[in-house]
Amino acid sequence: MAAAPLPRTRDFMQKLSLLLLLLITGRIVAADWPQWRGPNRDGAWTESGVLSSFPPAGLIPRWTAPVGYGYSSPIITNGMLYLTDLVVEKPVLHERTLCFNARSGKRIWVTEHDFSAPDWFFVPAQTRGPGSTPLFHNGRVYGLSMFSTLKCLDARTGSVLWKRDLVAEYELPPSSLDASPLVDNGLLILSIGGKPAAGVVALDLLTGREVWRALSESASWSSPVIVSAGGTRQLIVWMRQSVTSLNPTNGAVYWREPTVSGGSPGFSAVSTPVVQGDRLLVSGLMFQLDRTRPAARVLWPDTPSGTRRILSDTSTPLFQNDFIYSPRSGGLFVCLEAGTGRELWQTNTVTSLRQGACVHFTPNGSSLFLFTDQGDLIRARLTPAGYSELGRSHLIDPTSPLFDNSFAWAAPAFANRNIFVRNDRELRCYSLAGKPELPKREGRR
Repeated sequence: MAAAPLPRTRDFMQKLSLLLLLLITGRIVAADWPQWRGPNRDGAWTESGVLSSFPPAGLIPRWTAPVGYGYSSPIITNGMLYLTDLVVEKPVLHERTLCFNARSGKRIWVTEHDFSAPDWFFVPAQTRGPGSTPLFHNGRVYGLSMFSTLKCLDARTGSVLWKRDLVAEYELPPSSLDASPLVDNGLLILSIGGKPAAGVVALDLLTGREVWRALSESASWSSPVIVSAGGTRQLIVWMRQSVTSLNPTNGAVYWREPTVSGGSPGFSAVSTPVVQGDRLLVSGLMFQLDRTRPAARVLWPDTPSGTRRILSDTSTPLFQNDFIYSPRSGGLFVCLEAGTGRELWQTNTVTSLRQGACVHFTPNGSSLFLFTDQGDLIRARLTPAGYSELGRSHLIDPTSPLFDNSFAWAAPAFANRNIFVRNDRELRCYSLAGKPELPKREGRR
């Protein structure tokens, strides 16, 4: 008869069995966050094993790391975190791509290039960093700088594999590029507002060579997406002058709806297009997509007014179960009927009522996380009947100025049951892991 295992060995075997059980049943499912708005570019976080409530004292950072100016989100893949920022040392600006160990916060490498800027940029209220979120694909990091330098980096070392000066090549105006790049079938797709007829360009991922260009329109802050509708895949881009559907393989136009962005140039055109079934929502403009061919018609509002077609200057709405949830541009939080745009309810309890108010939505299974411009993470339940807040924890201070207020505008990233947030001074990691439930042991008969 075999000897009974020692207590320490028995304890180790029990823990190992539990870990294997959790892995087999899918209770521990790690997921990367390799681009703007996550793996599927829809803001959803698919990991399980996430906490169901916040601790009474709030969440405590696992680690923090100093960073510079920027609105761009972190991205996480293979245990590494990548981020772009801007360090200001007048008269020089250092625009950087950084790599951190996502578990410890230790910086692994940094790649930077220096350039000068006009004096007005160094006024505190005017200084800002990159808004375009980098993208990871097949061992490479693609980053678009605030001043229109596109770089392809080796994700392991940070070495530059290729780069392009988009200002010189595409006659770009002297303004920032903030739309995040998109990868599709070997192409890197960028909304840049270039000339001639280079509002949107597609480059070869490996070489940076141009494959196609389309649209004589100015760029906005809205990031492109690809949807499947009308029997084909459509690239949806929100430019300053239109919402347009393109063939992602060659840039041919499927359909186009003229728009007026409103506000300061490009400011209102921020929201990323979202789709549910055969409906496409672009901020406050709802389209009915044709089911048999690549075409669309405006469902609401029944006016071409730019202000009526803008739901929020800063936020991408949540489109869920035929209802829309979003802050309006002044911070008032609303629920709308997807079919009509009719407002069902409103609340002023999510974030402050002020211009620039922002909320980022992250569905996670049956839960929903909201991250506000005040740096708060909220667990909430949203239904057509109303808003129910289940918990709130402050994660990071707002540092980005607008008028007399400060904001935390950068969207968070979620990976390995953690949330990663940044402002213009630091990057923080918090654990959102729930306590695993031990399997129940049946009593002996």
